[in-house]
Amino acid sequence: MRRLKTRAQFQAALSGSTVARTAHFALHRCNLLSPAPAGESAVTSSPPLWPADGVWLGAMVPKRWARRAVTRNAIRRQIYALADAQAHALPQAAHVVRLRAAFDRSQFPSATSTALKQAVRTELQQLFARAARNSGKGASASPAGPRGA
Repeated sequence: MRRLKTRAQFQAALSGSTVARTAHFALHRCNLLSPAPAGESAVTSSPPLWPADGVWLGAMVPKRWARRAVTRNAIRRQIYALADAQAHALPQAAHVVRLRAAFDRSQFPSATSTALKQAVRTELQQLFARAARNSGKGASASPAGPRGA
């Protein structure tokens, strides 16, 4: 699995469809084929966003939803660790896992408590399971659940 590095890669992956959601996370997916912009030929276009095939992954953990850096880093590490374990179930595409809601600080007072890590891990496992289920039979473009949820 390769990691997204540039802003353009993240933006392209986020512009794809949302393939799975949980209470705190969303998984976005974008195909690796990126056509040249209108008016440009493939020869004169800029370097490709995805220099190699495979599964690409990025993690977005905004400060808005995880105020402490230690919490953001712990969540990001969980995302990459679980994605490595689930890479075989994900299609060859660019994926971004985005934290979309805060974990309750009254329930998880410590920034890196075992309970918080377990809650994050459980929810990420659900997210990747839903994404794998959605990519199974050509349903990779349809989101899991209603758009407003």
